[in-house]
Amino acid sequence: MTAPVITIDGPSGSGKGTVARLIALELGFHLLDSGAIYRVLGLAATDARIQLDDSDALASLSDSLNLSFPYNAQCTQIILNGASVGDRLRTQVAADAASRVAIHPRVRDALMNLQRRQARDPGLVGDGRDLGTIVFPDADLKIFLDANVEVRAERRYLELIQSGQTVERSAILRDLEIRDVRDRTREVAPLIPANNAYVIDSSDKTAAQVVANIRDLWRARGLA
Repeated sequence: MTAPVITIDGPSGSGKGTVARLIALELGFHLLDSGAIYRVLGLAATDARIQLDDSDALASLSDSLNLSFPYNAQCTQIILNGASVGDRLRTQVAADAASRVAIHPRVRDALMNLQRRQARDPGLVGDGRDLGTIVFPDADLKIFLDANVEVRAERRYLELIQSGQTVERSAILRDLEIRDVRDRTREVAPLIPANNAYVIDSSDKTAAQVVANIRDLWRARGLA
């Protein structure tokens, strides 16, 4: 790996997507939303009526994914085969499908090269759940961004409400608790900090404060 890489892993609602985008913008790096890869695959499988436990069919489908992540200060786009995916990836259906397809080792292997190809000059900032542990084990800087589940549920609720969806806070909290257990205890690439990751709790921090923290860590390593 020649291009510098920053990985930001963590659970849903920790703020890793916003933080990754702001860091990438500041450094002029490419951006990888690895969770979107699994969401795209989950939705594509649902559209194609492929069962989310059919690892062979899912691995085959994943070979056809052609993704890019153009972004600005306000948002990240997800372009699949030359077309914008839009808001479909931000639904609870997509989130649940992503978590379910991600448990299959064959699917993760099929999507590994797609993620690693995003690491090109001048550099890459990626957010996900196993980037620092599995996808980019030699990353220059690894962050694990966390927050308590009540704060994450409220953030997720506001995000969905702002997108025009009708949801209940209690349902979101329950879904996050279930996903946390599934993601943190699965045998394949569980959601845990890499041994050399810096753990940041964003429960009482703004995105700008987290970005400043990561910027300081980046500079302290002589990589600015």
